[in-house]
This record gives sequence, C-alpha cells and structure tokens, in this order.
Amino acid sequence: MSSTEPGRHLADAATPAPARTGPPRPRTSPEGVHAAPAPRAQWVVLVVLSLAQLMVVLDATIVNIALPTAQGALGFSDENRQWVVTSYALAFGSLLLLGGRLSDLVGRKPTFLVGLVGFGLASALGGAAQSFEVLIAARALQGVSGALLAPAALSLLTTTFTDPAARTKAFGIFGGVSGAGGGIGLLLGGVLTEHLSWRWCLYINVVLAVVAVVAGALLLKHERSPERPVLDWAGTVLAVLGLVGVVYGLAGAESDGWSAATTWGFLTAGVVLLAVFCWWQSRAAHPLLPLRVVLDRDRGGALIGIAVVGAGMFGIFLFLTYCMTSTLGYSPVQTGLGFLPMIAAISVAAGVVGSVLMPRVGPKPLTPTGLLLAALGMAWLTRIDVDSAYAGAVLPGLLVTGLGLGFVFASAMATATLGVRASDAGVGSAVANTAQQIGGSIGTALLSAFAGSAAADWIAGHVAGAPTAADAAQAAVASYHTAFWWSAGFFAAGAVVTLLLLRPGAPVADPDAAPVIAH
Repeated sequence: MSSTEPGRHLADAATPAPARTGPPRPRTSPEGVHAAPAPRAQWVVLVVLSLAQLMVVLDATIVNIALPTAQGALGFSDENRQWVVTSYALAFGSLLLLGGRLSDLVGRKPTFLVGLVGFGLASALGGAAQSFEVLIAARALQGVSGALLAPAALSLLTTTFTDPAARTKAFGIFGGVSGAGGGIGLLLGGVLTEHLSWRWCLYINVVLAVVAVVAGALLLKHERSPERPVLDWAGTVLAVLGLVGVVYGLAGAESDGWSAATTWGFLTAGVVLLAVFCWWQSRAAHPLLPLRVVLDRDRGGALIGIAVVGAGMFGIFLFLTYCMTSTLGYSPVQTGLGFLPMIAAISVAAGVVGSVLMPRVGPKPLTPTGLLLAALGMAWLTRIDVDSAYAGAVLPGLLVTGLGLGFVFASAMATATLGVRASDAGVGSAVANTAQQIGGSIGTALLSAFAGSAAADWIAGHVAGAPTAADAAQAAVASYHTAFWWSAGFFAAGAVVTLLLLRPGAPVADPDAAPVIAH
C-alpha cells in the first residue's frame, strides 16, 4: 500500500478542464443524442432507475427470509443451502467490473435493459424451480444480470443529472431506495412467504422488471462513453475462475471436510488463478482492475473493511434467519420484523457518520470502531439458546451490530472511491460493491463450513445413539454460536487491519464526484 501523507487524497484526481468561453452548448452523446433529458423527464428517469435498484437490493434480503421454507419444499440439505445465497453473490460480485466496462462499450441503455430482462427471466425460472439445481442456476443468472444492471443504472443516473444540486438530490433519493430496500425485502419476504408462497419472493422481481423495462425503453436515451474501453477478457476469465475455485473449495469443506483432496484442490487452483490475475493486471494494456485503484493505502483499507462487512453481514442474515425460524419458532413475518431494528440502526448510524463525523475526523477512527461494534454485537448473539427471548438475546446484538455496520458503510464506502482518477471512476465504483459481494461469498462459505462441523462435533460429543429432536435443536444452536463467534472474529480482525492501514485526518473530496451506492 502507498504510505504517502493525508494531503494526497486527490493526487489521482483528474486535472480540471479550462473554462469555456462563449454560450454553453448542449451536452450530447457520441451519437448526437442529448445526454441530459428535460428537467421533468429527469425525475421520471430517476423513478425507473430507482425501481431497478430496488429490485436488486430486495434480492439481498427477501430470499433469506424465504430460504427455510424453500429448503423444506425442495428438500435440499443444510450443507447446500448456502449456495442459494453464494451463487448469486459470487456471480454478481465477480462480473460487476465487466458489467461496468460493457455498459461503456455497448451503451448504458441497452446494457440496462438486457440486465432487467435477464433478471426478470431468471427470477421467473427460480420461482418455478422444482429442484435445487434449477434454483441455484436461476440465482446465478440473477447475479449475472445484476452485474449488467447495477453499473448501467448508476452510470445512467450520473449522466442524466448533470447539474450538481440536482445530482446530489437524485443520488440522495437513489441511496435512500438502497437503504430502505433491505427493510422492505425483510417485510415483503415474510408476508409473501407466509401468506402466498416462497416462490413469490422471486416472482415479485418479474413484476418490477416488466414495469422498469417498459418505462426504460420509452424514456432512457441511448448513449455510450466517448472513450471506448478495451475489454480485458483474459483478466475477466482469471478473476471469475479464481473466485469460483476459492469459494467452491471453502463450500466443499462443509460436506467433504478440510482434508479432502477436492477441498484443497479447488482452494489451491483458485489462489493460483487469483495470483496470476494480479500479475496479469500489472502487465495488461487495458486491465480489468487497474492495480493503482486498490493499492492506495486508504482505499485498500476501506475495501478490506467493506469485504469484512460483507462476510459478516451475509452470515448474520443466513444463520440468524434459520435460528429465528427453526430454533425460536418465529413465523416468516416475525423473522422479517425481527431484523428491522438492525436495518434502522444501520440507517441512523450511516446518516450521522456520513453527514457529521466523516467530514470532521475522516475514516480512521470510524471504520475500525464500527467493526469493533459489529464484533461485540455478534458476540452478544452467542447468548441465544433454544428458549431465548427476542428482547434479551437477539435485539441487543442486532442493534449494536447495526450501529457498527452503519459506521463502516458510511466511512468505508466514501473512502473507497475518494481520489480515484476520472478514467477509473467506473471501476472504482464497481470495485467497492465487488468487495462486498465477494466478501459475502467467501464469508458465507467459510461460516457454513465452520457451522456444519460444529453441529457434527456436538452430536458426536453429546449423543450416544440416534439424536432426538431436542439433540438436533441443541446441535443447531451450537452451529449458530460457532458462526456468530467466527463473524465476530472477522470483524475484530478487520478492525485491526483497517486501524493500521487508514491514515488520520478528514478526507478531501471532489464536490462534483457522484457517491457510490452499495448493492
């Protein structure tokens, strides 16, 4: 990592262009199409883009609430349930950078519409799935489509709102949709699962996609970046295969064991491919991920914080959902409502940190503090037992964890794109979301392996014959505790690393830069 002083935050920023003289000319795309619609049409475009964003964000929480019911309907094992989450996050995270490049090359409108159509079709396939394999394939296709959709939506928002004041307001609304989407997904997932079917947690995306496709086809303008990027296909293949190898190897540890040849084979192959990817990025003429983007000390620390949050947060939703439904006996609606205090804590903390604390003190005290709070919250959740009350065992841990995550989201997301060159702006935005999704994929695989081993060890150490229902419940609690302790460990280690990497001092930001939206 670079060790230069705090004042260099904007060293990589593009040099401002000289001021023009004479009457202003309308902005046009390379094809001559006006890039900025009329003011009234701008806000209609915002509605379309926000609807698409809501669809992507909903999917992060709505499926978790439906997962226990879907597992009962399709009959897949505890070892395989993680793939419902991981297949989406892995495909989404590993292809986000490519999706951003394609939107510049092909055009933002067609990429956006293709992503919407693909997401809708994949959701319909998943909703109609009669087997675990079809569900996983549908979730992976959702991730691929989301990787096309999300960067194009963000680019369209940036190019539609060119006035700084209007852009700030538009990104505030767009970000608000992202923040509220998690809570909406929890509630909607509970209601749909309990009163209709878990399948409607996927079918709802079809309804949203149809509306967004029709409106987008009519309202959005076709434009491409004036700088046509060259796609780094070799880098893309290396990154995707390397990440799949690592995640598949970690996931296989739950069923095959850590000593299995397949486990270490996939892990070794994945690590080697990722090492080759890093080597190639340092030599490629048009790298998928320019290493200068991640080797900055502050940016690297922020990306590590984001990845750690992804690893821990995905684990919270997966294991605590099963804990509430299977062990504590909550209905899907009660489970969704149970998570809402954490979502509220994230929103409140992120708002205070982003508007009040971050401009004054910078990320160094905020990101490590947030990770430590999240670790304490996860440690509290290890108090849950088979007969625990929500108010005493679950709620305090969710509130403390939510406050910590809010600290990290606000400080690390802002730092991850601070001072990125204008030519790297798209990559800088995508890499922050990539870190969160890939961290979530690796974290979910690891936590699932640790939890599975803990349950098996508890049965082996406490049960002589066939386990009873009470034994199975205690083994499940032991597995949840293990996942929560490891999540706490992830957060604590992230706090130490970010404390060492992040530099002190308030950030110096480009007032015209568009904020990053987490998916």
